[in-house]
Amino acid sequence: MQETDGPLAGLRVLEIGGMGPGPFAGMTLADMGAEVVRIERPGGLGIFPGDPTLDVVNRGKLCVTLDLKRPEAVAALLTMAERADALIEGYRPGVAERLGIGPEQCWERNAALVYGRMTGWGQDGPLAAAAGHDISYIAITGALHAIGEVGGPPQVPVNLLGDYGGGGMYLVAGLLAALREADRTGRGQVVDAAIVDGTAHLLAGTHALLNTGTWRDERGVNTLDGGAPFYGVYETADGGHMAVGALEPKFYKALLDGLALTEESPEAQYDRAGWPELRERIAKAFRSRTRREWTEVFAGSDACVAPVLSLVEAASHPHVRTRQTVLDEDGFVQPAPAPRFSAHPQARPARPAPFGRDTRKVLDAWGVDPEPLLRSGAAAES
Repeated sequence: MQETDGPLAGLRVLEIGGMGPGPFAGMTLADMGAEVVRIERPGGLGIFPGDPTLDVVNRGKLCVTLDLKRPEAVAALLTMAERADALIEGYRPGVAERLGIGPEQCWERNAALVYGRMTGWGQDGPLAAAAGHDISYIAITGALHAIGEVGGPPQVPVNLLGDYGGGGMYLVAGLLAALREADRTGRGQVVDAAIVDGTAHLLAGTHALLNTGTWRDERGVNTLDGGAPFYGVYETADGGHMAVGALEPKFYKALLDGLALTEESPEAQYDRAGWPELRERIAKAFRSRTRREWTEVFAGSDACVAPVLSLVEAASHPHVRTRQTVLDEDGFVQPAPAPRFSAHPQARPARPAPFGRDTRKVLDAWGVDPEPLLRSGAAAES
């Protein structure tokens, strides 16, 4: 069906069209070589603005359009499940069962199928049936409370922390673990990937510090939340910003040397009483030059100082460009697959497919006659 290379080559995944973390998980599996078939509803979700072939999280996937409100489309999906290793869905609890494509219905066809459920709240609990988005989920874990300046409100960390960090990546990890067990036992299982669970899990190190009393349950007063003057962001003369992460003493000394703050004592780095004044002196120093100038000053230094780049600027950074971390093909910009594998060359992912582009060939290859479905409107092709 699909020429793939990667450690997951030969793995077959069905992804029921959704948004955010579910498609991101499917993209990640496709990046690693899995054959991922996205089952899209007629007309799509209507959420992505503009051309769906620019939606990076759907790259590398085959796209089939099925109307799962039609019984013949449900029957087709269950037939496809017989040949799949894993399935991903992001409905609220109970919706897949009502459609006739829940875990039990799939396991009647394929007992080894790993069934991945991607939600914000999880499959049970008081909020399981409630609506929500990334910001809702990270709010109740304590993560959102911890982000921001002292005395100020919590700051929104885009939707990286919940949707993709606590959500999509945990679904990928859970699917791979469950697939490993299915290989040994021949039995599939449900992977309940909830963003609240994953985000709380990401806070393990923060909880460790909280347990030892070295982390205060407040914003902007701790070493790793911008509370320390040697770990934060500073404005430059031209309105740009530099990120500073000089935690260790030797890195802190390199920071002081680069800023020419020769009067500062490296030994006083962790004297909290002096942090407010130290912050002002560091801020004053950074305001004396432009972002470009400070980038040149700290080039090759171990001060852990880096320019804060925009998304567009990042693609041109020498390190990013050399490693081809961000790919630009005829104006289509996307991150390269990650992580990298020594046994496989770095892939250049295919662009996202138009809705229904692969309907006919995929259904045929997965044991479903496409013609009756296309004639009845239960399936569509572009």
